[in-house]
Amino acid sequence: MMDWKSLPAFLAVARAGSLRGAAEQSEGTHATVRRQIEALEARLGVQLFRRGADGLHLTAAGRALLPQALEAEAALLKGFNAVQGLDREAAGRIRLSADPMTAHFLLAPVLAEFATLYPDIEITLNLSYGIDSIARLETDVSIRHVREVDDDAVGRKLFPLAIGTYAAAHYLDRMLPNAGPEGQGLSWIGYGEVPELLDHIRRSPFPKARIRHTIPDPAMHLHLARAGAGMTILAAWVQAIFPELQRVPGTTLDTSRATWVLLHGDLQRVRRVRLFVDYLCTALSERRAEFIGR
Repeated sequence: MMDWKSLPAFLAVARAGSLRGAAEQSEGTHATVRRQIEALEARLGVQLFRRGADGLHLTAAGRALLPQALEAEAALLKGFNAVQGLDREAAGRIRLSADPMTAHFLLAPVLAEFATLYPDIEITLNLSYGIDSIARLETDVSIRHVREVDDDAVGRKLFPLAIGTYAAAHYLDRMLPNAGPEGQGLSWIGYGEVPELLDHIRRSPFPKARIRHTIPDPAMHLHLARAGAGMTILAAWVQAIFPELQRVPGTTLDTSRATWVLLHGDLQRVRRVRLFVDYLCTALSERRAEFIGR
């Protein structure tokens, strides 16, 4: 096996033309450099230098070894530079898009912890129930709860996101015993003319419950449901954070969506983005059971 520690000594002598000069370049001693050259010559079974009146000169064997040693040195330096640059690359800005509910109730502690670990990385957070385009460079990283991804992006599909029917426990205790067989006497908190959600209500055990209000903001649905205003449709993770909410008896979870973390393909090579995506996926995966529901 090659003694790689001897190669720097070989190159230092080749450049300096003397053991003393090589020792000064390598911040070693004359004796150490000599021992390393002798060990390398013994290992190869050839003489690498000959002594002349003006110093040490490469032999034919030394000249043959020189380009290979230079190539090995360049590869090693490239590796060192790559490692040394990693911390410097863990800096800059990342644009993240997410829906407000996920951001307010799940992401805040994750982003705070990440900011503590990487103080030179800054997050620009866009909260919207719309979808920022990764292909058009409207965002760098996106958290989405969708059935399928149709953007030109790469990403990780983490787990199903369960959607269910929730209400406050005190509302259910008060209202369910006197409700009709199809929900008469109960109330839905309405999202408005959203076909998918209206279909959810029609397929539920309570299609005849009254749909009240038009409130497109899921966060307001959450607060109204907690206050006892009626039943509503929310992500299953709300129950873990707000235990006063219960999944309405007789209802099922819709797990046709999945939670994705997406990014532009070119950003996979950017260290700060890789760090952030890895951290984000790990943090969300720790709450997998809450997303899947029960």
